[in-house]
Amino acid sequence: MKTLRTSLAIGLIVASAAPVRAASAPPPGAASCSGCHAATSQAIPNIYGRDADATRSTLLAFRNGSMPATVMTRIAKGFSEDEIGSIAAWLATQK
Repeated sequence: MKTLRTSLAIGLIVASAAPVRAASAPPPGAASCSGCHAATSQAIPNIYGRDADATRSTLLAFRNGSMPATVMTRIAKGFSEDEIGSIAAWLATQK
């Protein structure tokens, strides 16, 4: 009986943690940011934990061409405004 209670308790803990992990999953496109924006990069800015509105504005400026860049203008054009908002919000929660 004690083993059954322990198993049930562990199951409840795991089940209750699953939605938290799912909610922190990156939106489509966001996971690839770390390819260039690694936390240890000296040349490319760290975008993790940055204000979501600032990131969103920057990505939209890349997308519409008002902020020139070598690669980001092409990358940002591949995302809708909603996708950019989701990516910026997720990046803001990352450390």
